[in-house]
Amino acid sequence: MAHQDTNLLKPVLRIDFPEKARLGRGKIQLLEHIRETGSISAAGRAMDMSYRRAWQLVDALNSMFSEPSVTSQRGGKQGGGAVLTPFGEELIRRFRQMEATLTDALNDDLAWLDSNRAKQD
Repeated sequence: MAHQDTNLLKPVLRIDFPEKARLGRGKIQLLEHIRETGSISAAGRAMDMSYRRAWQLVDALNSMFSEPSVTSQRGGKQGGGAVLTPFGEELIRRFRQMEATLTDALNDDLAWLDSNRAKQD
C-alpha cells in the first residue's frame, strides 16, 4: 500500500542496542546536516544544539559501529571540517529505508488510529 502524506499519525523509529546505545532520527539528522554543511559545529547549530553536544553525538555514533560515520579535521591553514564516511552515508540510507518500511507496514493501522482519535478544534 502506498504511503499517504496526510495528517496521519507517524511512527518514530529508534533502535536500542544491548550496550545502551541508541540510534534514532536525531543522530541521523545530525549526520545529514554534517553532509550538507561539512561541519559538526554548523550541523549542531542547524539543530539548535551546542558544538559540544553535536560532538558527543558524533563520538557516540563513531563508537557504536566497527567503522566511523564521520571523520573530522581540526582547523588550521585549510580550516577544519567534517565529512561522512561511506559507512555514514550507508547508515543514513539504511535508516531512512527502515523508516519507510515501518511506515508502510503500519499505514493501515495508523489510519485506523487516526480515524478513531479525538479531534482537536
